[in-house]
Amino acid sequence: MVTRFAGYALCALLCVTSYPVEAQESKNIPRLGFLSAGTAQDDRDRLAVFSEGLRELGYVEAKNILIEYRFADGKLNRLPELAIGLVRLNVNIIVTAGNEAVQAAKNATQTIPIVMAFSGDPVGAGFVANLARPGGNITGLSRINIELTSKRLELLNETVPSATRIAVLFNPEGRVPMLALKEAQAAAQKLGLQIQALEMKDPQDIESAFRSAARERAGAIMTLPGGFTGFYRKRIVNLAAKSRLPGVYNNSRFVEDGGLMSYASDQREEFRRATLYVDRILKGAKPADLPVEQPTKFDLLINLKAAKQISLTIPPNVLARADRVIR
Repeated sequence: MVTRFAGYALCALLCVTSYPVEAQESKNIPRLGFLSAGTAQDDRDRLAVFSEGLRELGYVEAKNILIEYRFADGKLNRLPELAIGLVRLNVNIIVTAGNEAVQAAKNATQTIPIVMAFSGDPVGAGFVANLARPGGNITGLSRINIELTSKRLELLNETVPSATRIAVLFNPEGRVPMLALKEAQAAAQKLGLQIQALEMKDPQDIESAFRSAARERAGAIMTLPGGFTGFYRKRIVNLAAKSRLPGVYNNSRFVEDGGLMSYASDQREEFRRATLYVDRILKGAKPADLPVEQPTKFDLLINLKAAKQISLTIPPNVLARADRVIR
């Protein structure tokens, strides 16, 4: 089945499948693999930006470039198999969305170029040797999510100074969440806060985590980066509202789905910039020589509807610093 995905045509995005393109397509057309822990529906806005970025560079899907989409649908254990499948198709480049997808692609190939549309800490996770000269076959964009963990905790402390015990929700699989947890613990010690680390490996663990937070009388929650928390973000923000717990989140999609506040880089812009790496590699550049790019701007997003729902007043000094406010 040929995927006819163009621009913002969301109906086409929902029809994305994991079947290879038709055999009659020219072998001379470059083929990308796209690997995500999420779903086609969940990634539709980011993929629309990615497609638009490719078009701006002269690439039109199904005409002069082909894309094989693979989605794990929130089941992280499926990523290795999906990555191996893309390698078997001998794609020219694998574009990854998230740390778990990068790890799966890295384990599957050491020769096919891998472009990270985003990652938490590619050096700390062992994906690249360093940011300036990655080495190996991986390059792309880093969100520096680990370093932002302390900033998020500071914002939460300013917003809810009465919350001295913070429940930190994370999936322990992978190095990035554990590095972020250490950052959170160090920041909490400086701020005089207590961290309640709550691991979530399966969907049912989410409800258990909130019960533990209530039992230990946590005053607020914070999520750490990872595909698991991102995929189940709606369940997390709904439970936070039900538990009347203010929360700070590691990307804006939580807030757009009803969470209180986030401090992060722009995911859509990251996907657009990922196309520049694709273009350079297709034109002969080696991933090892392309520096990993870090964001230079971070947005504070506040949801006043979520604040009202839990009877929380956002301090004026925090609200004044918001880049975007949902009313």
